[in-house]
Amino acid sequence: MHVRIQYKKTGDDAPVEVVTSLANIVAWERRFKRKASEMAQAAGVEDLAYLAWEASKTAKVVVPAVFDDFLNRLESLEIVEEVPANPSPAAPTDEL
Repeated sequence: MHVRIQYKKTGDDAPVEVVTSLANIVAWERRFKRKASEMAQAAGVEDLAYLAWEASKTAKVVVPAVFDDFLNRLESLEIVEEVPANPSPAAPTDEL
């Protein structure tokens, strides 16, 4: 499961939207010494902020090198949607 996260930094006009990758989730597991399945049951704001920070770096969005500096600039943060990691193909139809 990947997560689409939208955040806005203090002083920025427009929000940023990023989608997490498997590598971002593994980085979260390594930092917090927890399994992703635990986050699925109860994700905290710090968890989401960390994922947004990691996903931003992956997407080549310029963010502070230190997580706490990124966190201190956040004005808003929200999950836009959860995206299946491997979406199923569309079901076949009778239409040509």
